[in-house]
Amino acid sequence: MQPLHIILLILGYFGVLIGISFFTGKSANNSTFFKANNSSPWYLVAFGMIGASLSGVTFISVPGWVEGQQMSYMQMVLGYVIGYAVIGLVLLPLYYRLNLTSIYTYLGDRFGMFSYKTGASFFLLSRVIGASFRLFLVANVLQLILFDNYGIPFWVTVIITILLIWLYTFKGGIKTIVWTDTLQTLFMLISVGVCIVMISEELQIDNLFTYVSENKLSKMFFFDDINAGNYFWKQFFSGAFIAIVMTGLDQDMMQKNLTCRNLKDAQKNMFWFTIVLVIVNFFFLSLGILLTDYAQAIEIDAHKDELFPLVAMSGKLGIATSLFFLLGLIAAAYSSADSALTSLTTSFSIDILEIDKKEDEKEQVRIRKRIHIIFSFVLAATILIFKYFIADESVIVKIFQFAGYTYGPLLGLYAFGLFTKLKVRDKLVPLVCIISPFLTYFVSHLSKTQFGFDFGFFVLIVNGALTFLGLLSIQKQTSNG
Repeated sequence: MQPLHIILLILGYFGVLIGISFFTGKSANNSTFFKANNSSPWYLVAFGMIGASLSGVTFISVPGWVEGQQMSYMQMVLGYVIGYAVIGLVLLPLYYRLNLTSIYTYLGDRFGMFSYKTGASFFLLSRVIGASFRLFLVANVLQLILFDNYGIPFWVTVIITILLIWLYTFKGGIKTIVWTDTLQTLFMLISVGVCIVMISEELQIDNLFTYVSENKLSKMFFFDDINAGNYFWKQFFSGAFIAIVMTGLDQDMMQKNLTCRNLKDAQKNMFWFTIVLVIVNFFFLSLGILLTDYAQAIEIDAHKDELFPLVAMSGKLGIATSLFFLLGLIAAAYSSADSALTSLTTSFSIDILEIDKKEDEKEQVRIRKRIHIIFSFVLAATILIFKYFIADESVIVKIFQFAGYTYGPLLGLYAFGLFTKLKVRDKLVPLVCIISPFLTYFVSHLSKTQFGFDFGFFVLIVNGALTFLGLLSIQKQTSNG
């Protein structure tokens, strides 16, 4: 595959996205940027959220997990269904009733200013690290297959990557992203479909579902070892809580839902999104089985995150497969990163600077545009820190994993707010939320090393529970207290 083909693909791809931003950004104001004037069709939001949920990390990693974990990931996906039901029936009605732009405003109304700022800060930290990590992976791939051929340094690749996102989001914001994410999700699903068809033909598979169901890697449910990370109930409940926290308590994902015309449309969006997401994940795992078998058949030594890229880019499946793989990877990564940049801008503008309280609308727009530029630089700087100052990939992965720990305090805060009527000493809430992730890491590490019990993704629930207990310990004893 020639570098020229890749350049033409990238230019064409972003040309389309910038064209969409031109039409959706006309007469845009802050209401357009933050909430798309509450005019988004629910079906577009539902479809576009698939791409935002399945980032570049998922696009590469889920197929690669199958060789070692079989199809156990579906246990977590089934848990997502419960989590999304909670979002649709509990959280969305709350957000629409309060007419929120930032979902963390709820914490201020429920507990006070310190809780409000703490919740928003944990989201900002999580999203900066998460989005930077995802873009870091994609920038590395682009550097390897394209920019190294022209002697372009990595930092230039990163600047170009962030600049392209900024170009199509700076004006229309979330209104643009609802449409671009729809297109990017389509590209990603076409990419997966093309790869499945091409490998199926190479392996002479007549019926994909029969092949997958009879394959030795198709086992989904694991009830044997309670200590294992893939034990069914661990993954099922972890999936439910991950969905609640990383979608329902995440400004990035909820901002799209809040652009729907009304609560009923937002709930329809969540319902259909759930169904499609389960189906899409099944096909990702099926692709993992096909990739594993195909790599063994043609003697490609590729495993885990290397599996999909090496097979797709090997050239043995034709240039079309390579092009569609790249298109899917870029679409998956950017559909996550563009909404992350917009949600970071929204949260910092509304939650930290509180620009919605300023009377001068032109001043609000000026501040929002500055924040959008600043966070573009923050993402670029974080990616470069990963590359040049940390460099060790195992350390970077641990940082990304620890970012997941920062959603635990949000889970504890919202659970305490929704399921109790207790008040807390607001000034002590930041301390509780800072201690909880570190305490969770210590408990998880001790459990695994001393007792052989792997919490796996269950650490999110442990983190939320510890935060909840911490809030109980700082509750006000009397209504006047």
